[in-house]
Amino acid sequence: MKNKALFLDRDGVINIEKNYVYKISDFEFMPEIFQITREYQEQGFLIFVITNQAGIARNFYTEEDVIKLNNWMVEKFREKGIHISKVYICPHHPDFTGECECRKPKPGMILKAIEEFNIDPQKSVLIGDKKSDILAGKNAKIGTNLYIHDLLKNNI
Repeated sequence: MKNKALFLDRDGVINIEKNYVYKISDFEFMPEIFQITREYQEQGFLIFVITNQAGIARNFYTEEDVIKLNNWMVEKFREKGIHISKVYICPHHPDFTGECECRKPKPGMILKAIEEFNIDPQKSVLIGDKKSDILAGKNAKIGTNLYIHDLLKNNI
């Protein structure tokens, strides 16, 4: 039996969008994100973060900076009883590092999770804040692709 997954973009979905967040002091969780992820976890979804981090390619910060921040973020979820199965990052930008298969809207990060965790894409959900997130989900054949802003409007 295959797993179902919740795929989350990071900046703009998990945390409030600010340009090139890589410091813990700049990271501000979206108020609803713990409730949203808890509801999916209770329904048996594995939770993944898929995030483009072009700031690495632009030399604004290092991959180690992003890993440190992501580890802190995952721990904050854990403290709330929410398990993030894995965080996938794309450190590339076509203008600086050339084309890759992981930068959204390409589905590389999602496809890697599908393979590594035996996921059924049709039973899975992606939540993003940009068209590139939604397109990545569609390109990976994710069954439900949602804009965070629409989701929040419906929960109010």
